[in-house]
Amino acid sequence: MNLNNQTTINVQEKSNLIWAIADLIRDFYKPHEYGKVILPMTVIKRFNDTLAPTKAKVLETYNKVKHLEVINGFLETASGYQFYNTSVYDFEKLVNDSEHIEENFRDFLNGFSDNVQDILENFEFDREITKLANNGMLFLIVEAFNKPQAYMGADKISAVDMGYIFEDLIKRFSESYDEEAGAHFTSRDIIYLMTDLLVAEDKDALIEEGVTKTVYDMTMGTSQMLTCMTERLTQLDADADVTVFGQELNPETYAIAKADMLIRGGNSDNMRKGNTLSDDKFSGYKFDYIISNPPFGVDWKVEKKAVEDEAKLGDNGRFSVGLPKISDGQMLFDLNGIAKLKDDGRMAIIHNGSPLFTGSAESGESEIRRYMLENDWLDAIVQLSTDVFYNTGITTYIWIISKNKPAHRQGKVQLIDASKMVELRKRNLGSKRKDISDVDREVIVKAYGKFANAIYECDGKVCESKIFNNEDFGFNRIQIESPLYENGVIVTKGKKNIPVADASKRDFENVPLVEDIDIYFDREVKPYNPEAWIDKSKTKVGYEIPFTRYFYKYEAPEYSEDIEKRLSVLEADIMASLTKLFKEA
Repeated sequence: MNLNNQTTINVQEKSNLIWAIADLIRDFYKPHEYGKVILPMTVIKRFNDTLAPTKAKVLETYNKVKHLEVINGFLETASGYQFYNTSVYDFEKLVNDSEHIEENFRDFLNGFSDNVQDILENFEFDREITKLANNGMLFLIVEAFNKPQAYMGADKISAVDMGYIFEDLIKRFSESYDEEAGAHFTSRDIIYLMTDLLVAEDKDALIEEGVTKTVYDMTMGTSQMLTCMTERLTQLDADADVTVFGQELNPETYAIAKADMLIRGGNSDNMRKGNTLSDDKFSGYKFDYIISNPPFGVDWKVEKKAVEDEAKLGDNGRFSVGLPKISDGQMLFDLNGIAKLKDDGRMAIIHNGSPLFTGSAESGESEIRRYMLENDWLDAIVQLSTDVFYNTGITTYIWIISKNKPAHRQGKVQLIDASKMVELRKRNLGSKRKDISDVDREVIVKAYGKFANAIYECDGKVCESKIFNNEDFGFNRIQIESPLYENGVIVTKGKKNIPVADASKRDFENVPLVEDIDIYFDREVKPYNPEAWIDKSKTKVGYEIPFTRYFYKYEAPEYSEDIEKRLSVLEADIMASLTKLFKEA
């Protein structure tokens, strides 16, 4: 099965149709405000169409049980879903009475079950209804969504299809406002690579019958990572019992995720709204898999007090290991994920380059890297190409964290340079100019699975894998002092005439953990500064992963003679063209 081709409709066509409806409100809403109307209306119409086949049965059941104290179970059974609508109205009936559209539409919305009411509240749609009605637009919007080509029932449009539609709509709204669309979702080619890397070491176990797995996304957006992970696990085992959990800060994307889960038949209570760092909705939970793309380069000032308070809890909290600088909180999500992994759990998380090396020895960032490496949890890091995300062209990395590495991977970390494994898109999507094709993904996953120092080639593209010991990334940061001179004489202190250090000449060296400090000092420092010494009381342990350095390929500069020849040929060609041009003139 090709995961990238699981759509059953023309997603772009459906998205274009919905976007065209937004044109109806252009006189009263700015383009970046279209989402206030179109996103909730799309969700509402999907609910309406999904419930349509059982609408009559629900109404019949409601009339029989409405006098009872507890009726949810009866109505859910009648609808066939974990939600229902007891209003006599649907979109078909609404368009038959334009004069009472606001009153009837509100009656229709009020007929939804409580779990849908939560979704509508997070859209804050009530005030938009008033605005639309007062300006004569509500009926036009309902009428447009009621057209046959706007049908969005779950029998015709799968959850995968709907995910693509929402992604495209959010991207368009975001681009209209120059907002970061990537804050809401990650493209499928990247997600599928993450899922395949996550399950690569578990394939044998996953094909067994009766597999039960839990998956968590701490920044779930519209929950498409969870969707793709479920697809991947059930592809390996059709009978796999997969339960997903997600938390999202943005109320609108949370609402979309919850709506999707309701229609899928999953537990919508597992989709929770809140700030993962300061308001953890899954405290005490443990998961088999974690897959996430947290924001990077974003400060955590808002969460500062809550995070620092939790850090003081030590092992009873998530953040006691270390805190990164306030300007970039992405490594806090690493700590959250690690705290929530089962003893044999695995996590795939996306970062930019800064978590590889930011922070000096004993800084928060370095201590988090140390925590991962000394516990032997960092399994692999895969470098992706530039221009593969919608909202940024920078280089990004997939980190694979494993709480229970297989024997052959223990004590080691695999680095994979997959930056060449892409193909150019025919049409750019924001900053996304490249895709990771199915073939590209297979090569990258193969490189991961082989776990070797090797180069893999395909269609002229190269993917390189290198294996390192955990301690290769560690270093001792030593403080090197030189004596202070006054009037040409070394200044000393105490009875032992200990030289006073000259602070202006103080220097630092990072000595690999695998190397003896004194031997390094005698070789690298003493020959150039015979009077220097190490202040060993100031030695600090640090960890960094200089990814780029490990894959650097020296390219000799072009010889000046060759440059001169090339320029001469160019000059001659230009002169010939100019001569011809002037002759013709």
